[in-house]
Amino acid sequence: MTTQNTSCRCPGHVMGDSTRRSFLKNTAAGFGWLAMRSLLADRAAAGTNLSTSVQFPARAKNVILCFMDGGPSHVDTFDPKPMLKEHEGEAIGEGAVSKRSQSAASRVWFGSPWDFRQHGESGLWVSDLFPHIAGVADDLCVVRSMLGELPLHGQQNLLLHTGRIVGQAPSIGAWVTYGLGSENENLPGYVVLNNDWVPNGGLENFGSSFLPASYQATMLRPTGQPVDNIEPSDPLDLQQRKLALLAEQDREFAQHSADSNAIEGAIANYETAFRMQGIVPQIADITQEPEHIQKLYGVDSSDEHQHLYATQAIRARRLVEAGVRFVEITCPSFDGNNSPWDQHSKIKQNHEKNARVTEQSVAALIIDLKQRGLLDETIVIWAGEMGRTPHTPQVKEGCGRDHHVDGYTIFMAGGGIQSGMAYGVTDEFGNSVVHNQVDIHDVHATILHQLGVDHTSLTYRHGGRDHRLTDVHGRILNDLLAG
Repeated sequence: MTTQNTSCRCPGHVMGDSTRRSFLKNTAAGFGWLAMRSLLADRAAAGTNLSTSVQFPARAKNVILCFMDGGPSHVDTFDPKPMLKEHEGEAIGEGAVSKRSQSAASRVWFGSPWDFRQHGESGLWVSDLFPHIAGVADDLCVVRSMLGELPLHGQQNLLLHTGRIVGQAPSIGAWVTYGLGSENENLPGYVVLNNDWVPNGGLENFGSSFLPASYQATMLRPTGQPVDNIEPSDPLDLQQRKLALLAEQDREFAQHSADSNAIEGAIANYETAFRMQGIVPQIADITQEPEHIQKLYGVDSSDEHQHLYATQAIRARRLVEAGVRFVEITCPSFDGNNSPWDQHSKIKQNHEKNARVTEQSVAALIIDLKQRGLLDETIVIWAGEMGRTPHTPQVKEGCGRDHHVDGYTIFMAGGGIQSGMAYGVTDEFGNSVVHNQVDIHDVHATILHQLGVDHTSLTYRHGGRDHRLTDVHGRILNDLLAG
């Protein structure tokens, strides 16, 4: 199912598919089998439905995750709560204390520093914090009833990415590429457009864990060379001979190894890296984009962080155009913040900074994909790992909000997802979910469904049992799907 290797010469002209599979799986330590699975995945992507993971017609081909690391406040963005302002400064009381989130009876309600207005034909409520995203309100499906597990950044980041709070599991991007492969043999199926730091939870957020190494994320940095050693130091013919020798040695080693999959994954990564040298510099070079597109995203901003985020957002669109299945954009970290959106104090100052850095580019990404006819087949997700408390220890100048997992907000757009709607309800203070509760397993199941994959069937045998992204959880959120 990976497109990492196409070098095998198989006698397909005299064998049926079943015989060819058997031949390739039992020769060259299964290395040729990887190539065969690559071809099957490519044919499946073209509509022949030969991949065993594809269960039904896909509404989407690609995913772009705009990761708002640190936890943007739901009651300051997409979930308006007038009662917070009405009762600001009043103690929340024992009845509002949560066992999941940071709270105490003595804490006081804290109204939003921003006004909310309805936007578009849908009348979707959006905070003044997001003027550009408000302009694409009719394309958004806002989920206001997310429920997390622990009010800790690392655990919630891992939950968002892997479906587990303890890590040691493949990222959703790895699962997607394992199930569907890449549409471009010269690029990896999973790319993270990182902004020069590693979010809480570490690289496990983007790893392949027990899946072969070829499914882990490839990271592209925002400045300088996007990937180390992307420019070859040897002439092409010498580099090819070195690669062939290395592959030959690895195959021989794999025949005597207890874990040949890891070695085959490494071989596939070497070959993909070689092919990437010819295409990644072109995709990363956004100077090829028209000036009006660069301005749309905010590349011309005088704010360095906004410029970098806008650059990565344009690259995200270029990557899905080129056939990359799963792309993630992380937020830049600034002012020494542990997590960019983690405002325990100075929420007005720092949420405005984060919004200025990211929201124009996110809105531009939706607009750009739509005008190119790509939004219908690309799911755009805007999500942090948690929300923020609707209360604070003391309302004063420079106060903030703490970690909150009892009810928070994400949004999706495109890829056959309903548009111009809000789903789920939190109570009148935004303190807990009261209707249509959703967890990250439901979101994962729904994303896979839109990609044509049954989340209960996409499994990998490891440690004596079949694992899946959603574990024993997950339901498809049918109310969020367009007809």
